[in-house]
Amino acid sequence: MTRLSVNINKIATIRNARGGNMPDVKLAAINCEKFGAEGITVHPRPDERHIRYEDVRQIRPIITTEFNIEGNPIPSFVDLVCEVVPDQVTLVPDGPDAITSNAGWNTLANKEFLTEMCATFKAKGIRTSIFIDPDPRMAEGAAACGADRVELYTAGYAEMYPSNPEKAIADYLKAAQRAKECGLGLNAGHDLSLENLEYFIRTIPWTDEVSIGHALISDALYMGLEKTIASYLSKIKIF
Repeated sequence: MTRLSVNINKIATIRNARGGNMPDVKLAAINCEKFGAEGITVHPRPDERHIRYEDVRQIRPIITTEFNIEGNPIPSFVDLVCEVVPDQVTLVPDGPDAITSNAGWNTLANKEFLTEMCATFKAKGIRTSIFIDPDPRMAEGAAACGADRVELYTAGYAEMYPSNPEKAIADYLKAAQRAKECGLGLNAGHDLSLENLEYFIRTIPWTDEVSIGHALISDALYMGLEKTIASYLSKIKIF
């Protein structure tokens, strides 16, 4: 059954816009779990424009479900993850100037580096996931690097979904099937929403986890966090 991990970066973005501790990022993590989320995701970036490294350290002890830290494995990120030891690390190839994640890894061209990273994190007992585009070859490459899972970058699916759901999901289904054949777990994330989430899960029901931040936090501005999380859970708990 697919798990919902809530990305709380946007909570930190609002806090940082004003300074101080409002809204409280730690309280947001606690409440997300209280309202039914089965994991918390954070994506600390070097400029700390939303989640800060210190936030990660403070959030880790209060998480009672799964803690997923995603980001580009630069040295400071690697050190932070090895210090905090989350349940899962998701390797994302975003540059320091990226507004948000905008592509998956080329697991073939970066095999040596990704293999080293997977070995580093798995030696600490951390499940390691590699963020990839919906390409079966990238899933194969992730398996060859020693990853435990891949996370499909779903921006393309979300963009095409309103006009042609079947075409939007086609490449993702192929990549997901290949990941399954390679023995990899499957995550998905980026621009998933109440509009497009259920179709994705119905088509690829072996998805282990979806990580959702921007749409979910935006919906919470209108519906409240508790109702919003319940609404997202209703889209994935369909079997």
